[in-house]
Amino acid sequence: MTQPGVLLVTGASKGIGAAVARSAAAAGWAVAVNYAADEAGAARVVAAVEADGGRAVALAGDVSREPDVVRLFDDAEAKLGAPVTALVNNAGIVGRHGRFADLDTEALQRTVDINVTGLMLCAREAVRRMSTRAGGTGGHIVNISSRAAQVGSPGEWVHYAATKGAVDSLTLGLAKEVAGEGIRVNAVAPGLIDTGLHAAAGQPDRLAAKAHEVPLGRAGTPQDCADAVLWLLSDRAAFVIGAVVPVGGGR
Repeated sequence: MTQPGVLLVTGASKGIGAAVARSAAAAGWAVAVNYAADEAGAARVVAAVEADGGRAVALAGDVSREPDVVRLFDDAEAKLGAPVTALVNNAGIVGRHGRFADLDTEALQRTVDINVTGLMLCAREAVRRMSTRAGGTGGHIVNISSRAAQVGSPGEWVHYAATKGAVDSLTLGLAKEVAGEGIRVNAVAPGLIDTGLHAAAGQPDRLAAKAHEVPLGRAGTPQDCADAVLWLLSDRAAFVIGAVVPVGGGR
């Protein structure tokens, strides 16, 4: 049976990432809580983990920058006492809300930098360290995708949906490539989830307006997503690779 080790969760200062960090710590993982700017939020997550008897450390870093990514893995190992054996690629942004034709190049590039390049850099670093081919002991990668990749998000976030389509493709291909090297790669695709993301994007009423589209009749919670991630990190999903698990209430 796989024993929980060191888990790095990117973008874990709030929302889904924070829920994953707390749930993983409760399951026995030592958790590196990555953040880009929200130092106070990351500190609150670490404090909550420690109050529950778990181990966690907050680590600053921009996942779109390769030196930051390498340092995140190094610091997680140094501060938590063992190499990273699980990665949850959660860091992501939606960018500007609106029609694709109205999107400026800077916003487009930043969304790709974080959601695609950043996720790939983290996944690549994880493989380099975890792969039995390279002397590692194996591990897990869970990418946070989105149901937007399937619905397209027209009139809202087409560019964001496209980046999550890339996440799905990476998950499938990388899972097949490294399955024989002791690494299981999967993804979780949240749907309408009750986080601060919508308000931060200037759409504070979006969840209420869209809830009727969900067959279960409600928005999801960060914990709904965290539960799926923890399943994929567990031995109960030992024969699962390349899956993109929808957590969208049927939407």
